[in-house]
Amino acid sequence: MSSPRSVRIQEAAGYLLHASSWRETSLVVQAFTRDHGHVALVAKGAKRPHSELRPALSVFQPLSLSWSGKAEVKTLTRAECAGIRAMNGRALMSAWYMNELLLRLLPREDPHPVLYDAYEAALVQLSQGGGAAGALRRFEWVLLQETGYGTDEALPDFEDAGLEPELRRQLRMRLDELLGRPLATRKVLMELQRY
Repeated sequence: MSSPRSVRIQEAAGYLLHASSWRETSLVVQAFTRDHGHVALVAKGAKRPHSELRPALSVFQPLSLSWSGKAEVKTLTRAECAGIRAMNGRALMSAWYMNELLLRLLPREDPHPVLYDAYEAALVQLSQGGGAAGALRRFEWVLLQETGYGTDEALPDFEDAGLEPELRRQLRMRLDELLGRPLATRKVLMELQRY
């Protein structure tokens, strides 16, 4: 059996989904890229104050990512911000919800350009203060279709406020079946709605 071939990817369009500490100065970054799907990357030295990677690794901002390696977790060699999108409040929680869905449902290194475009469109709509419900329903629909768990039903009108409650119920029921356990972001959103 041959050993895995080393890859070198340059300037891939992507977004940071999650980062966690690894050793004293590094991070393990979960990214979602248009052409390579969900990838795990080690950002060596990213926690150091003068790291070139540190300022670029922000969630919900378009990034240009470069990496190399042959293991399951590759080494991030470069990250540059490819734009700035301000997000706050409810839009921020909606964006975290989308990230959690991607992390839980996507296998590693399985590209889904249509899903990437839907994610990016939802982030743009959320950052501009557009209707979060329509953006989320469209994203959930595309996620289910792209991962093979969708339905044969016709594409709904995501901006129709009258259809939204039933569409939300159907999509959440389908997602709950797939996930097996509740999403942390959904629990936080439900608790925030009490206030």
